[in-house]
Amino acid sequence: MHGVMDSSKYKKIRDAFGATVLELGEKYPDMVVLTADLMYPTRTDKFAIKYPQRFVDVGVAEQNLVGIAAGLATCGKIPLVADYANFLCLRAGEQIRNDVVYTNLNVKLAALSSGLTFGVGGPSHQSYEDVSLMRALPGLVVIVPSDAQETSKAVKAAMEHVGPVFLRLGRDEEKIVDHGESDFQIGKASMLRQGSDIAIIANGPMVAEAVEAAEMLSAEGISAQVVNMHTIKPIDQEAIFACADKAKLIITVEEHNIVGGLGSAVLEALAEQRSCPVIRIGIPDVFPIIGPTFELREYLGLCAANIAATAKKYL
Repeated sequence: MHGVMDSSKYKKIRDAFGATVLELGEKYPDMVVLTADLMYPTRTDKFAIKYPQRFVDVGVAEQNLVGIAAGLATCGKIPLVADYANFLCLRAGEQIRNDVVYTNLNVKLAALSSGLTFGVGGPSHQSYEDVSLMRALPGLVVIVPSDAQETSKAVKAAMEHVGPVFLRLGRDEEKIVDHGESDFQIGKASMLRQGSDIAIIANGPMVAEAVEAAEMLSAEGISAQVVNMHTIKPIDQEAIFACADKAKLIITVEEHNIVGGLGSAVLEALAEQRSCPVIRIGIPDVFPIIGPTFELREYLGLCAANIAATAKKYL
């Protein structure tokens, strides 16, 4: 049985991302990293120093950023774009759709500081709708890793995959999750805890909260299964069906608007195949207030205590 290794231990997502990008630079000689005046915040500066001929900073010009990446992909390069999620998805949405996804180019889109992970930046720097936008694009793989360890695995898997990939990544410290011996595989959910009363399906930083909630519920005699749905597209329908067949209730937890994100994807999978109550926990279709990340999550109910309370309320 896996769980949060130690809630006092945290690791920065962007540090893990930067270290992995640097590591992959040697493995993939055709890899080119691009950013929009965010070399240091995305931790791609070390790659730029080691591989200056394979690094492009376009300045504050996100549309140009994605357009250049698409052009490089047509020349046989493997572009990895590193930008803030909000800027990448909204300012360069047309270029992602028409230049990258429509033409099925081998571009990797790393969207950092997603969700509430840049809480003090406010709505201009937070992103609540990126998963909804990206998973609506045909053929685009959408991955939402849970912690620094899984971020590294996700970036490696994205580079191995031939075709466009969107990586929804965090920013600074996040709780470390014990993934056990689970291998990271695109489109295949990870089972972190077995249970029979309820199933909690989560992704991103909410995976750690889900595991803690399951431990709280276990202490009260409630058996909770925890599924890490790190790939939201293609989503692991079989894992969702297995939850519906076994549990009395499914709870989805995401650091994203409840409209169009993980909860919506789970409901879509179940709609014509299974009948099981589903409760969605996420950002309730509002623009959240500005504040530190963990305080914002608690304020919005994106925490273990609220997940456990919700489970007990609806069981």
